[in-house]
Amino acid sequence: MSLELRRAEASDLAALLALEASFPGDRLSVAALRRLLASQSSEVWVAQFGDLGVVGDAVLSTRRNSRMARVASLIADPRVRRRGVASALLQQLEARAAERGASRMRLEVRVDNHGAIAFYRRAGYQDVGVHPCYYDDDADALVMEKGLQLA
Repeated sequence: MSLELRRAEASDLAALLALEASFPGDRLSVAALRRLLASQSSEVWVAQFGDLGVVGDAVLSTRRNSRMARVASLIADPRVRRRGVASALLQQLEARAAERGASRMRLEVRVDNHGAIAFYRRAGYQDVGVHPCYYDDDADALVMEKGLQLA
């Protein structure tokens, strides 16, 4: 099966919501997803994998005149985990952030999400801090960063 990455469109909203439903807590709402899809400072990317359709999404947030970009969300459908979907989405966000002039990428991940933390560390992200009580259930977030090669 082949993996295809593309910018999300309004017609992807149902698939994005289905992916959000598979994520434990702190889900993006319909209104938030609509705002992100229309935003000039954010990009929503989806991954399609063969006949499975949309199996992942990632949100890049940037700010004008800032060299820091942010992975606001990254979700891979459990059916395709460990098949390169998350890696491809993360690499796409990093490339787009560099094209937008960012020299660093930041993200937050639950401190108890050991699989995601290991994934980000393998991708070159380093721990830079902790946000206490960051998530809806008061779980802490590990803050991670990576330097980017400017485009």
